[in-house]
Amino acid sequence: MKNICHRASAFHRFPKHPLGNLLLGLSLGTAQVSAHADTPEQDTRFGQGASSLLEEVIVTARKRLEGAQETPLAINAFNADQLQALKVRDLTSLSVGMPNVALDDVGTTRGTANFSIRGLGVNSSIPSIDPTVGVFVDGVYMGLNNGIIFDMFDLDSIEVLRGPQGILFGRNVTGGAVLLNTKLPGDEFEASVRATVEGGGEALNKYLMASVSGPLSERLGAKLSVYTNQDDGWFENGFNGDAFGKVDTMMVRPVIQWDISDDAQLTLRYEYQESESDGPAAQNHTNGSGVSTLWGNQDRDSHDLTINEEGLLDTQTNLFSARLDWDVGFGDGTITNIAGWRDYDSRSQGDIDATPRSIFHSEAWLQASQFSNELRYTGIFDERITLTTGLYYFNNDMAYHERRLLLGAVTPDGSPAITQDGGGDYDVKSRGVFVAVDYDMSEQLSLSAGLRYTRERKSARIASLSANVNAPCRIDQNSCPVDFSDSEDWSSLSPKLGFNYELVDHDARVYGHWTRGFRSGGYNLRNTAGDPANGPGPFDEETVDSFELGLKWSLGERGRVNAAIFYTDIGDMQREVNEADAASGVVQIIRNTADAELMGIEVDTTYALTDNLLLTASLGWTDSEYTAVKYDLNGDSLVNSQDEALDIPRAAELTWSLGLNHDQQLGDWGYVSSRINYAYRDESAYTDNNLGWIGEQKILDLGIDFHTHDESWVIGLYGKNLLDEVKHGGDTQLPKAIGPFPLGGTFSPLSKGRIYGVEFTYNY
Repeated sequence: MKNICHRASAFHRFPKHPLGNLLLGLSLGTAQVSAHADTPEQDTRFGQGASSLLEEVIVTARKRLEGAQETPLAINAFNADQLQALKVRDLTSLSVGMPNVALDDVGTTRGTANFSIRGLGVNSSIPSIDPTVGVFVDGVYMGLNNGIIFDMFDLDSIEVLRGPQGILFGRNVTGGAVLLNTKLPGDEFEASVRATVEGGGEALNKYLMASVSGPLSERLGAKLSVYTNQDDGWFENGFNGDAFGKVDTMMVRPVIQWDISDDAQLTLRYEYQESESDGPAAQNHTNGSGVSTLWGNQDRDSHDLTINEEGLLDTQTNLFSARLDWDVGFGDGTITNIAGWRDYDSRSQGDIDATPRSIFHSEAWLQASQFSNELRYTGIFDERITLTTGLYYFNNDMAYHERRLLLGAVTPDGSPAITQDGGGDYDVKSRGVFVAVDYDMSEQLSLSAGLRYTRERKSARIASLSANVNAPCRIDQNSCPVDFSDSEDWSSLSPKLGFNYELVDHDARVYGHWTRGFRSGGYNLRNTAGDPANGPGPFDEETVDSFELGLKWSLGERGRVNAAIFYTDIGDMQREVNEADAASGVVQIIRNTADAELMGIEVDTTYALTDNLLLTASLGWTDSEYTAVKYDLNGDSLVNSQDEALDIPRAAELTWSLGLNHDQQLGDWGYVSSRINYAYRDESAYTDNNLGWIGEQKILDLGIDFHTHDESWVIGLYGKNLLDEVKHGGDTQLPKAIGPFPLGGTFSPLSKGRIYGVEFTYNY
């Protein structure tokens, strides 16, 4: 198979291995967290310590296999060994430490991504709100922010692409894209099991991860991975003294890879996940207006919470993908087709007033089903021209219902005095065609150009919460009266022009490009506004023009230095304007609020100080400002310079990190790998009126792993967030009162603080 397409392993010459050995491995419950990389030539099963951080990761950012240093894009990439060394459990494990990147969980419902890259991010748990940072699993776009921050295991790599990626990745990647690539079967029988126990909070958190992999025949390989997580709760609920934050998750992922012929390969993946957990770890502290609640006001710089509704989040996810790669003679190229289907079902319940009184609680139900298909061709012509072109189809149907339970504190039995019900049915259809060309003008200089045309149609049937007061219904059961129905089409052209120039005998390259990205318009399924002007929509599309100039410098075996500067111009910025409301608790209005510009710099380096001591460092700086405001952001009934002076939410000015990684041989015993890393992120605004904000982050991580020489055993001790920093997913401002009952303060979901862990891995 040709290396211009995304191929993770080849099976042309599988060594014959009895099927009984594979079944025996399954029966023993062993598994493999395989460490081989994306190509058969690159085997990273050994050297999983500090030295693994020097490895150049094979990436797929341009829809073909190439080294991260060869790719003229700003990328943070991690291979399997690096992810294991960093003890990455989900994407929030990487939230602080990459330049100008924040991978945060909003916390309203666990697993809802509110990612931001280069100051482009959203604050929303509304399912119909598109992200600025798209997440792709094995080439399949995830069509919801909800359920995106899932537990991860058995990954081959993670790629974080900074800046708009609309040419090859399409919709909703104006800030960037996160690519998750799962492991594929190896060409030998491999098995391993990993067990982890974490403490530091109220109760223990336990992981068990296992997989088994190998050939079934000369042309057929299989892999089965199983994962469980039982978290008994990191927090203490001051209301009853019990541990809070319980999670029980199970995941299974079978993979089959079949060499149909010498020129064609089919890869089938299926993943099933179910999870039951407590609701949000909601804290109420003094809000940006200086108003505190009378019912359990907490210290903002603590992990304290006192809530009488522990809530829940029950989810079930099915994800299936089928990938066909077919080598063809035309252009010595490859045709690739990736079909993906995902079904997501959840029920959630939360204490939104974040107090020991029943003032504002909520329930929600979400059912979503998506299907996508990408057909593309990549080929090389005249040894100078690399062509990638294709067609894309995406469809996502969802039904979302929310129920607000208000003022239970004023009734004798605690039942809500007021209920509000609403939500909507939503259908998204997107079609696209794209082409990208790289032309080698010489051995040093190449030019690139690309264009993507996308046409999208969205249809919404919405029942407003303000229209169904004390009239219980369910939109997902067709029992709610629909007061808004509409559909709209959006089309966009995403162009790109760039260059790549290699310097110093190909050890360094300078690159630059201009590109345009879009977030299409849409509708607000959580309509609580009583006035039509702030109703469900539609809101219009957002346009982003980005200019980037970068340097990638390889220092041989010593390491690498990468740097980039960027300028981004945003037109018709989409925002969820979050306002306190005495009738509904909180009103969320989706509007095109402003034009803005952002500029910044990024530097990251990996450098071997000695043969066994490695330095990692990164720096990101972003300057952001509104250039024209079209909406009353600060709520003073005027649109003027005071609105323009506000900070753009989720645009932290400074991010940096510094780490040391050390390997020490222990003779015949093996070796010890140790690491220390400190990462910092500035505080940033959360709400558009700047009354809510996210505090600065100072994250200190430590770890030490003992490896036997054959890597059959790895025993690790580690600590995360050892400074016990407080991190809030959001900082929603609550009204002084709901109806006649006083409230005040905030709804601010907490992330875990200090964590200690011990991990045992056995590889067969």
